Amino acid sequence: MGIPIPEITLNDGVTIPVVGLGTYTLKGCQGADAIQSAIDERGYRLIDSAYNYENEGTVGEAVRRSSVSREELKITSKLPGRYQEYKKAVITIEESLYRANLDYYDLYLIHWPNPKQDNYLEAWQALIDAKKKGLIRSIGVCNFLPEHLERLHRETGVMPSINQIELHPLFNQEQQRKWHKVNNVTTQSWSPLARANEVLQNSTLQQIAEKHNKSISQVILRWHYQLGAISIPKSSSPERQFENISIFDFTLDEADMNLILGLNQTDGRINNQDPAIYEEF
Repeated sequence: MGIPIPEITLNDGVTIPVVGLGTYTLKGCQGADAIQSAIDERGYRLIDSAYNYENEGTVGEAVRRSSVSREELKITSKLPGRYQEYKKAVITIEESLYRANLDYYDLYLIHWPNPKQDNYLEAWQALIDAKKKGLIRSIGVCNFLPEHLERLHRETGVMPSINQIELHPLFNQEQQRKWHKVNNVTTQSWSPLARANEVLQNSTLQQIAEKHNKSISQVILRWHYQLGAISIPKSSSPERQFENISIFDFTLDEADMNLILGLNQTDGRINNQDPAIYEEF
């Protein structure tokens, strides 16, 4: 059941859907129900989690309850900053799998570079080795700036398959996206709908939505898709989950795309989390 979602191929040959389900705050039985219904009833196949969300077990439970085979799903988790030293990272990846009761993750990411700690290179080596062991299918990062990505590639010869970054109409990350494209790194968007209350009142977005007879959320998520970015909107509502993937039956024209790009703000970050200095553990 549900809507078939297009897939893209990452630089390591792994394919993943262009829209996934964010699971931040989805926990316990209610969270497992919401995730399972997203999979079984709406057609989601990419599920995004993290060690720091404290819900890897919930995601694993939803996967077990689901009528969809594990092989059809793409499950993501992320390494927290406090475990970036090599030995800690290796154990944490294993612990992530134990928590979810999974044999492997399809995608595992370093959550933040935490450059002042300067352990992200060790963490990256741990992900490389975990992939060699078959614990992870594809390895990537979140919130890495070009200089961080260049260092990973220079030191290990392995470029991340994905960089999950803050990306939404108020902060469109034009330069970072260009760097990704040149270097064959797929862009993934966290908080793709930005400050929902603010963008959902935006007159420019309202006009575009009315033009296409779609909701503002659908217009924004279609914008991500046409930028070549994978979005992972979070919702526990069945109606909203369906709405968020009902974006493949219309196209934004160049004028629409440019109007949305024009909403960019210099200080558009939601919580001022600049990866050059921000750290999360």
